[in-house]
Amino acid sequence: MRSTQGVKTLKCDLCDHEAQGETFEEWMQALHPHYMEAHADVMKDPSHGKEDMEKWMTENKARFEAA
Repeated sequence: MRSTQGVKTLKCDLCDHEAQGETFEEWMQALHPHYMEAHADVMKDPSHGKEDMEKWMTENKARFEAA
């Protein structure tokens, strides 16, 4: 079921690039290509494990919902 709130625009957590989505999942999918290109070093950092990913998801979902 789609939200009636409409599209939200949020900046990347690492820079000023903006991505849009009606849901957190859509926003995250829109942000993914930017992250892979502009922040490939972060994505490929072997010290970033599952816990780091879960923390990112929690923090950014809260940012999205607050927008």
